[in-house]
Amino acid sequence: MRRRSERGDGNVGCIVWLLVLVLAVAIGWKAIPVKIRTSQLYDYMVELSKFSAQAPPEELELRILQRARELELPLTKEGVEVQRIGDRIKLEAHYAVPLDYPGYTHEWSFNHVVDRPIFIF
Repeated sequence: MRRRSERGDGNVGCIVWLLVLVLAVAIGWKAIPVKIRTSQLYDYMVELSKFSAQAPPEELELRILQRARELELPLTKEGVEVQRIGDRIKLEAHYAVPLDYPGYTHEWSFNHVVDRPIFIF
């Protein structure tokens, strides 16, 4: 026989875990698409360093900025740097993406650096 005072004792833990799950889904809902887009920009920078290393640095900067615009990333000209140092090429992109949550905005910073040797065929 059950006592009346024991009825519903396990519900508080269930509610807490449900709130944690909702919070995790809300964070993932905003963060995962941003992470995918930033990874696409980094992959593009790697491809540029492999196949377009002979292009002038200014052209590479413009290509990186154009790709960031296509991916809707807040990259500015000041955040892009392309250097040719001897037989190496170095591409950098520094920017922050704001993630807006109810009552809080998180600035997620990204610093992409690709430093590779230039292979001349």
